[in-house]
Order: sequence, then C-alpha cells, then structure tokens
Amino acid sequence: MAASDGPKLLWNPDNVRDVADAIGLSLSDEPLRVLAQDVEYRIGQVIVEALRFMRAASRTTLTVQDMSHALRVLDVEPLYGYESTRPLRYGEASLGPGQPLFYIDDEEVDFEKVINAPLPKVPRDMSFTAHWLAVEGVQPSIPQNPTTAETSSKDLLPKGPGANPALAALAGNDNVSFRPSVKHVISKELILYFDKIQAAILDDDPDEEKTRLREAALESVRSDPGLHQLLPYFVNFITNQVTHHLDDLFVLGQMMELAEAVIQNPNLFLDPYASALSAPVLTCLMSRKLGSAAPDDSSSGGGGDTLREQYRLRELAASLLEMIARKYGATNALLRPKLTRTCLKHFLDPTRSAAVLYGAISGVAAAGGPEAVRVLILPNMKSFDAAVLQPMHDRGEAHAVDYEMLVGGIMKAIESLARGAGIPAANGVNGVNLSREAELVTEFVGPVIGQRIARLGNHALNRAILEVRHLE
Repeated sequence: MAASDGPKLLWNPDNVRDVADAIGLSLSDEPLRVLAQDVEYRIGQVIVEALRFMRAASRTTLTVQDMSHALRVLDVEPLYGYESTRPLRYGEASLGPGQPLFYIDDEEVDFEKVINAPLPKVPRDMSFTAHWLAVEGVQPSIPQNPTTAETSSKDLLPKGPGANPALAALAGNDNVSFRPSVKHVISKELILYFDKIQAAILDDDPDEEKTRLREAALESVRSDPGLHQLLPYFVNFITNQVTHHLDDLFVLGQMMELAEAVIQNPNLFLDPYASALSAPVLTCLMSRKLGSAAPDDSSSGGGGDTLREQYRLRELAASLLEMIARKYGATNALLRPKLTRTCLKHFLDPTRSAAVLYGAISGVAAAGGPEAVRVLILPNMKSFDAAVLQPMHDRGEAHAVDYEMLVGGIMKAIESLARGAGIPAANGVNGVNLSREAELVTEFVGPVIGQRIARLGNHALNRAILEVRHLE
C-alpha cells in the first residue's frame, strides 16, 4: 500500500462531496479527505464529552440529553427540532361550522389558580456579620468561607467581554444563558429553491407543462440530498396551507403529495418532526368539510365528483398516516398509540358524519394495524352497525355514496385481519361449515357488515373475527 494513501477513514468522504455539491462547491480528493478527517474527529470529540456526562450521572446508556450537554460544552450550534418531557396530545379546533382542525395541544394555565396561590415566604431582613477570611494565611473551614471545590470551579468562570460562555457550563453554573454562536442561516440558493417549490406546487394551471413542473418539484423534494436545512420550513408550510385552505381540495391534495415526498426522501432525518407532520395529515383525514362542498351535499349538481375527490384525499391521508406510524413509531414510542387513540375517538362518536367516520376507521387501520382493528374495532362493531350503518341505509339513495364508502372502509380494515394473522384460506369442502361461521360472524358484528363478510366466503377471515369474542 502506498504511503500517500494515508489512514483509513471511518467517515465516508462521499457524504462531504454530497454536501459540497448541494451548496454549489466542487472539491478535489485532497480537500475531501481533510474535511472527512475533521468531521470524524469532531464527532468523536462530541461522543467523548457525552460519555463523560453519562458516567457522571452513573448511567450506562447514552441519552439525547448527554449529547445536548456535550454540544453545549463544546460551544457547538444546538440541533434543530424539539423534545417534550410529557406526552403530546392532539387537540381539535373548529374553524367554522363542522370544520375541525387538528393541532398539538399545549397545556393550559389556570390564571385563577395562579392568582389565588399562596404568596412565597417573605425573605429575611438584610443583616451583616463579620468572620475571619484567613488566620495567619490559613482559611478556616467555616460555612461562610468557600470550599476548595467551589474555589477551583470559580477559576473556570468566564472573565472579560470576550470570555467563552462554555467555561461557565463546565463550572456547573446553570444560570448561564447559552446562545448559539452560529445562527440558522440559509443560503440564497436554498431560499430560491424553496420559493420555486412553493410556486410550482401551488400552481393549479391544468396546462401539461405546469403539470410536469409540479411533478418535477415533488420528485426533487423526494430525492434531493441537500434539503436538511429546509425540513422545518417544509413542515411549517404544509401545516399553514392545510390550516388556511380547507376549502380548496387542490391545495390540500398538493400538501399531502408534498408530505409524502418529504417522508420518502431517504436523506432527511424526520423523526423530531413526525408529530408535527401528523397534525395536518389528521386534519385531511377526519375533517368534516373538505373543499367547497360539504360531504352531505352529494345530491346537488356536481357534488358527486367533489365527494369522490374528498374520499380520494382521505385515502391519501390514511396512507401517509400509515407511513408515519411505520417509519417513526420505533423512535417515538408514543406516536402510534397517540394516532390510533385520536382516530378511535372519532370513530366511536355516532354523531360524526359518514366522511369523518370513514377517515377515522381508515386511520385506526393505518396507524394501529390489524391488531388495533381486532382489539378496538371489532368489539364495538355491533353497536356501530345498529347506531350508524342501519339508519344510514334506511335514508335511501341520497346517502348511497357515503354509505358505500363507509362500509367499504370498514370492510377494508376488517379484511386486513386475515392478512395480518397469516391464516390460510379454506372453503367448505374440507369440513368447514361456512354458513355456520357466517351466522356467528353476523351475530357478533351486526347484520350489515356480517352479510358483507359472509359474501366473501373466507374461512381465514371468519376464524380471525370469531377469535375476538374471547377477548370480551
């Protein structure tokens, strides 16, 4: 091996080349190798500092807080994103009659409790006393004098206007306000790119060239490796557009397409933003009114096409919810139960419209999977059949589309049980009495859904449903 090859690097120089290409720089092999060595050294330095914090806390597991403390000590720009010490909840606000909007619910502070809280104790009056600082050059060990540890830590305190604030953190001073030395500065090229993406996605011109431009913009977001700094801006853009354009199906559809492109980009670290991105997806999934016409206006002229567009949007939102729960459920243990619980609450409310119920059952199946359908949906299916499906069926043709879509969504969720259980299908030839199974299934889930399941003649599905009876 030639001596000029140098030591073998753990950090791949191709990553440095990708970042350089993203900002418009062209680097030769030698600068790439030097930069890769520096990145490798800096990462090792951060890990060593984090391990010191871990050992100081008498732990054997490295946590996110250890890395944050290490970055603060080394005077490095903190990571973007946020974390919460309490579980996040999704709230629901109404922008108009029957027009809900989902958001991350913040804790409310009761001013009455704060005002009526007892006052703190009055501090003692100021007093002066004298004590010996030193006796013949020796400091006496009395409470008024600082200890040896405190004296040594004060030597690390920053002195002068240009002192490093990280020294105060090393000294254990918690009152030091840490300000990042580097602001979140985005290059002009990225700003121009973000503006072009917004303009292309929101252009509803049906011209073929404009359509290709929209597809090219989404494909760029789906595959471009240099969009790390724009990630919080994309999430905020999607949330704002969904919040203010619930009456525009085109904008909502484009926002869901953009969210899908962001999620599918393998170069973006989206874990800190998974909860924030779920809020607009839930809004498009379970909002009562999407577009200019309400779901109940299908009998009016042109309402049928609008209604179908709404259900297509809800199907897209359900697929996005499944992607979010599957990709980020491992790193965020509360994400999947939180999404499933939000959808289940709307599904168990019989006052909701058929479109909202369709979105809710699709959300439960997407976020919770077959196990959520088995444990949460099937035990409540008989009462839901009697309270919602049968009255909707009796209303006639005016609500035929909503009825069929809702029943189809429930059947799609229930059919996932057979696929998830991995039970082989069988027919009535090999000793399986499908008619008897159909009667038991109809008795368990209700006549509307029971008859639909009986038409399938799927022994695996019947068996999976009947096993749920033992859970009650």
